[in-house]
Amino acid sequence: MLNWFKSLFKHRELVGPAKTVQAFSTSSQPITQDGVMVEQNGWRIDSRDKRTVRLFEVPQPGIELCMVTYRAQMKTANVQVGTYLEMWCRFPGQGEFFSKGLHHAVKGTTGWASYETPFYLMKGQRPDLIKLNLVCEGAGTVWLRNVELLQTPLE
Repeated sequence: MLNWFKSLFKHRELVGPAKTVQAFSTSSQPITQDGVMVEQNGWRIDSRDKRTVRLFEVPQPGIELCMVTYRAQMKTANVQVGTYLEMWCRFPGQGEFFSKGLHHAVKGTTGWASYETPFYLMKGQRPDLIKLNLVCEGAGTVWLRNVELLQTPLE
């Protein structure tokens, strides 16, 4: 366990192009259905209050020693507090760990832009489930499209 913890702080370099683990289109049905509808070649998410919208899960992604990235295009209308991407990685026998895109929280009214949230996996760290969410800190409307999970190898 100590070696695993130390590995979290070891500097690693990206060594290759990003590869798609899974991409989601409007034919993919989000887990949360309340306030989520297909619109503008993606999904429209209406929020009246703080909520976490469970979008997709990727079971047994078969990845390790990489930077896994949750990427999506997003636009907003009248977002009161902020909204951001959130990714959870579950590891057998160790629990769940998250990466939140707080540094890229979006509020107000914006046009389409790309956002991403990374999570670094070291050698031997193999999640058995990855969860992709959208967190709405308050009221507003968010559109998402081109949702994908990517992996970029680490040395």
